Amino acid sequence: MRRITADTIYTINGDPIKNGVVVVDKEGKIISVGDRSEHGLLSLESHQGVIVPGFINSHCHLELSHMKGKVATGTSLIPFISNVVNFRDEPEANIWTAIDMADDEMHKGGIVAVGDISNKIDTFKRKAKSAIRYHTFVEMFDFLQDAWAEREFEKYKAVYDSRTEGNGNKFTCVPHAPYTVSKKLFELINEVNGDQGTMSIHNQETPAEDQFFLDKTGGFIDFYKGFNVSLEDFQATGKHSIYYAMQHMNPNVRSLFVHNTLTTKKNIEDAHAWSDKVYWATCANANLYIENRLPNYQHFIDTNARLTIGTDSLTSNWQLSVLDEMKTIAKYQSYVPFETMIKWATLNGAEALGFEDDLGSIEVGKTPGLNLLTLNKAGQIDENTTVNRLI
Repeated sequence: MRRITADTIYTINGDPIKNGVVVVDKEGKIISVGDRSEHGLLSLESHQGVIVPGFINSHCHLELSHMKGKVATGTSLIPFISNVVNFRDEPEANIWTAIDMADDEMHKGGIVAVGDISNKIDTFKRKAKSAIRYHTFVEMFDFLQDAWAEREFEKYKAVYDSRTEGNGNKFTCVPHAPYTVSKKLFELINEVNGDQGTMSIHNQETPAEDQFFLDKTGGFIDFYKGFNVSLEDFQATGKHSIYYAMQHMNPNVRSLFVHNTLTTKKNIEDAHAWSDKVYWATCANANLYIENRLPNYQHFIDTNARLTIGTDSLTSNWQLSVLDEMKTIAKYQSYVPFETMIKWATLNGAEALGFEDDLGSIEVGKTPGLNLLTLNKAGQIDENTTVNRLI
């Protein structure tokens, strides 16, 4: 048994415990959570700082780790996507080495579970033996071409069928984004998933996305021309892109909308009215890397939205660190309280990925991992905050 104590224990599911003690067995399972008065001082493993559960990275693209530093910052989303297509190919050995290094980086940074986008099988071998638990989202797209839907579905379904079970990992077929998935492909994805898993989808990252659905103008018109893809059959909906997604997604499964850089308060309220299983992922550093903008987090606080924290990929970020994502939020929108942000980084993410039975909060019977954080005098995250993985 380890009896671990710190200045404060943030259990997430209850009030913070000053001078609390977490007792864990050799497997990291929580045996009890209580006060120092219940233990002899000499039996305690004492730390300065606060203890929180292991972090959940709700959105990542591990298979793009070899592209670190290859794509310029501040280009906006459409040029960024084109650059990913152009620079993605690399010798397999380099891809696998980068995947291993990125997985190690996340583990050392206190991350215990990841929601990971996969278009290929490149990451599956690593995930089967990783110390991190993964919910892999096998991502599909057909450039809004109903005629291509079955062909593209079968291609990505082959990736899904190649999954490696075990290690506590999960797999779900998901759409890429509203502007790349036809009605027919949505139907095929929903059919294979049924009412299981989590439906992840990129959402409202750039002004051009909403403009495309509102009146069929903007940057995506030239984007599709560049790929020789016809938009003849596409009709503008007159609404923001998220409404097209909700029209074709299954409200009976968990839905994880990712990025949400331009999502409005009304969009959030309408999504919550559509389904009670909605989660939102923010990737602050990726938003700055690509678009030089951040979501308005007050919208999510005001609507009691279940926000989660992701890192996106090393193509669109300088590192894969949930702590650094929180630092960015604390720097640019410092009104977000630590207690709120740490729930985004832990329990909300665990629920969104379907791992809440074991991860996300410090509760008896769970194996959530334990991270030690150093906060400033005001009890908030700042640029000097560090994380030390205790379990």
